Amino acid sequence: MIFRINFLFLNRWVCQSSEKPQLQFLDHRSNEISFLNKPFTLLDGGMGQELVKRAKNPLTPLWSADVLRDHPDLVVDVHRDFIKAGADVITLGSYAVTPTRLAKYNRQDEFKDLQKAAINAARQACDDIELSPLIAGTLPPLPGSYRPSERLTSQASHEEYQHIAEQQYKHVDLFLCETMASIEEACISTSIAMKSGLPVWTSFTVNEKDGSFLRSGELIIEAAKAVLSEGASALLINCSPPEATTQALGELAPLAETLGAYANGFVTVEPYQGHATVDVLKSREDITPQTYAEFAKKWLSLGTTILGGCCEIGPDHIAEICKLREKILISNTIQNHK
Repeated sequence: MIFRINFLFLNRWVCQSSEKPQLQFLDHRSNEISFLNKPFTLLDGGMGQELVKRAKNPLTPLWSADVLRDHPDLVVDVHRDFIKAGADVITLGSYAVTPTRLAKYNRQDEFKDLQKAAINAARQACDDIELSPLIAGTLPPLPGSYRPSERLTSQASHEEYQHIAEQQYKHVDLFLCETMASIEEACISTSIAMKSGLPVWTSFTVNEKDGSFLRSGELIIEAAKAVLSEGASALLINCSPPEATTQALGELAPLAETLGAYANGFVTVEPYQGHATVDVLKSREDITPQTYAEFAKKWLSLGTTILGGCCEIGPDHIAEICKLREKILISNTIQNHK
């Protein structure tokens, strides 16, 4: 059976008013139709941790923003390597570039420049590839990952997500609201992204020991219902252990037509609580490209049609999932010709 991912009929559009965007749909990108005959859509892997391995910058609270500013060529290289590995969609490397995080270190004036740098890096990487991928904008947790108790007020969150979306929407094909740890955070980011007129995929991070709960303690089922009512066209799980991701997908399967997963390769993120840098986190030695692809098979059996990787999942892991897709395509072709 060949899964058809209809929401990937994405359109380019332009903003004609700075106050209330009037959206005009333009021609399809040349590579969109090719997605239709693929059994699943392949995302990229974890930009941040890949930069940790490649960059020589010290790990400061804003180290990834520093790399984006000082060494944008490295960001281009990582994007390019994920594309070469088979990614259909790459995500902007601006995850840490939120007004709240920058303001904490008196660097809020760099916001627009860093967003532009992330956009330019993704575009440059795509320009180097004959069959370029789609680009996803990112609406991340505003104060930082895995910290639902530190979220901003509702009004402040609306305003900040609006600022981020305004910088990105002309340059991306869809929005990814990712690593959402609470229902409120997920709903606000999704509602703001929906204003763009682009497809919106909302991705949750779940409890490491029980994937039926968000990191906030709220039920994943309730979170899913809430963002679907806001208009999300796909539900995903990210930056969670593969095992918890599998459990969460089982909870979501009855609710959503389009599911996705891009797990992390950390032992646990618990040491990160209260710390400003990721050097306290350890990677799992057992999450090889081959073992990660085995998890991907489980996710496909649950109905997942979007696969990728988060922190500690690199180009080699994505390439292995691409090999899995090629095998499925060959099998589908044989079955269709019988």
